[in-house]
Formats: sequence, structure tokens, C-alpha cells
Amino acid sequence: MNPTECKNVWILIETEHGCAKSSGYELLSAGRLLADKSGEELVAVVIGSRVTEAAMQAGRYGADRVILADGPEYEIYSTDAFAGCLTALVEKYRPSVLLLSATNNGRDLGPRVACRLKTGLTADCTSLDIDGESGNVAWTRPAFGGNLMATILCPDHRPQMGTIRPGVYKKPPERPDTSLPSPDSFIIREDIHIDMCKIHTKLVEQIHEAAQAINLSGAQIIVSGGRGIGKPENFSYIQELADTLGGAVGASRACVDAGWISHTHQIGQTGKTVAPKLYIACGISGAIQHLAGMSGSDYIVAINKDPDAPIFEVADYGIVGDLLEVIPELIKDLIEK
Repeated sequence: MNPTECKNVWILIETEHGCAKSSGYELLSAGRLLADKSGEELVAVVIGSRVTEAAMQAGRYGADRVILADGPEYEIYSTDAFAGCLTALVEKYRPSVLLLSATNNGRDLGPRVACRLKTGLTADCTSLDIDGESGNVAWTRPAFGGNLMATILCPDHRPQMGTIRPGVYKKPPERPDTSLPSPDSFIIREDIHIDMCKIHTKLVEQIHEAAQAINLSGAQIIVSGGRGIGKPENFSYIQELADTLGGAVGASRACVDAGWISHTHQIGQTGKTVAPKLYIACGISGAIQHLAGMSGSDYIVAINKDPDAPIFEVADYGIVGDLLEVIPELIKDLIEK
């Protein structure tokens, strides 16, 4: 697409059982940043079945307009149906930017749509901005195994597409209904349907694993353990502190690779990206790969017996000491209060 013919920032809000996923609302914060800097509208795209309420919610969380495609073929995610619908919408409206969440579905859908539109895709981004000289989106993502952060520009093709890690941006504040125009004025309904014979996959069965109960991305308090805890049995200290605070348990890649804890707890470059109100790093050195997954936390507390550990450079509060001595004292003090 010709860049001069394209305008507006689009974000795709994923839905499940008719409800929007929180990662989509997080994209509204990222999209608003780009839209305000470029002087364009922020448009949310909602594709699903019986998702009118999700479209209304997108307006409450800051979308200027919402494009809604509702149909039974979109009830369960499939590459064929969603790629066909989103491609048709982009070809009709010609946005300048399209953001998707770096979820399992977003990582599947993004490359398919980008290929059909003959444009580029910057995957797994952790930061966005507008380049001051060119006006293009500056996509920042980890590179070379997370050892450095690369900023990528896509000047020649539109839309500029990227997937954004969940947890990098916070959900924007909700606007009251009284400040919203009528649904008919900001929701555009598109009657786009995909022939069922063109959908080559079908859902046979959904298996809900116990691991899905570990909601690190939505946790407000996370206590994480690193190699410095010494041995897998010492995760009991991490678990007890997390239980005392009403939080979740995280881990560094070193612990996961050593088999001390499940991959579902991993935070960092190859794990989950989180942004809790409180992040307590226990025995974590602070390698850039781990920082990429938790540096957006409101408050970071580091417990490490090495006073020169890099984690102290990003921590709001630091405790130099043996975590096996510090954590029991913390728990005792919390219980007493």
C-alpha cells in the first residue's frame, strides 16, 4: 500500500467467549501513544461472535472508533477465518499502523496477514514510539538473544505491523458512559463472513491445563526466585512470601532451565512480560534478558547477597543479604502487621 494513502492507528482486540482479553485493552494504551503523536485516530478492531459489548468496552477504554465484525465463524479462533476478515478490513480502510498482541493467536495471525498484505512485521516488541525524523513507527524489541535492544523502522510499506508483548503497557483508565457518543456513531459494523469450507481447521476439544491457573500477566504482586536461591527446595521460601502477600510466584530462566520450576513461571525475554505493582526479585542477578520481562513494574524490591548485582541498578529498594534469612524475617514482620 502507498504510505501517502494510509492513515490511522489500528489495534486488534482479541476476544474469548464474547469477552475481550485484557491484552487488547493494553494495546489501546500503546495505540493512543502513536495516534496522538501522529495526529491520527485510534481505531479498535473487534472480531468475534456476540462481541458487541467488547466493542463498547473498547470505546470506554479510549478508542476513537471501533470496527466490529461479528459472526459464528469467529466464535473460536482459526487462522483462516481471522486472517481473511482482518485482511479484508485493512484493504478496505488502509490503516497506517496495525498492532496485535504477542499472544499465541497474535503470533499466528500477524505473519499471515502481513504476508497477504505484502508488508513487514516486527514481532515481540517491548516499546513503541514515533521516529522524529521520518514519522514512522519506531519498534523496539530484544535482539541477539536479548543482549541488546534493536529499534526497527518500516518506511516503505503499509500498514506498519507489529506484535506487542502482553504486560508491557498498562490498561488505560475507563471512561464513563456519559462521555461516550451513541454506539451507532463510533461503532462501524462490517458484514464480512468467511465460507466455512475455507476454514481448514476445527476445534475438537479444549483441554484446560492446571498451568493456565498461573496468571502472572495479571498479578499485582509477584515474588520471583533466581539461581541465587541455591536449590529447588528453596522455592518454598518464595511461595510462602508470595502467599503472605497474596501474590504469584515467578522465576528466572536459569531456574526453569535447571528444572527447578515449571516454564509457566518464567519471566523475561523467553518467558512472560509482567508489570505488577510490586515485584520482589530474590536471588536474581538482573541480566538484561530478565529485565526485559519485568522492568515495567511499579516498584521493584531486590534481595541479593551480592551488593554489585545489576538488579540493584533498577530496583527501587534493595536488601543486601542471604534471602534464606531475609525472607523469613519479612514474612514475620508482614504477619505481625
